[in-house]
Amino acid sequence: MGWLWAIIVGFVLGLIAKALIPGKQHLPLWLTTILGIGGALLGNWMASGLGIEETRGIDWGRHALQLGAAVLLVLFGDKVYNSSRRRRSRA
Repeated sequence: MGWLWAIIVGFVLGLIAKALIPGKQHLPLWLTTILGIGGALLGNWMASGLGIEETRGIDWGRHALQLGAAVLLVLFGDKVYNSSRRRRSRA
């Protein structure tokens, strides 16, 4: 069941990240979801390093780190994806 939650959280994080980034991103939905999953994992890793991975109540700090990581990954992923598409269209 853990993999299903990872996909759902990655999907939601990826969509929120795309909404927060100004302009239009050309990432397909599957890549947005994968980058969102990566953002969740990276955010959890940073939270554990800061000692805030488990708190009582809602883990706002961990969620903020997950979203921040997802935004960075979607922004970087969009640039890489667009440059690879341009290279393919020129060939």
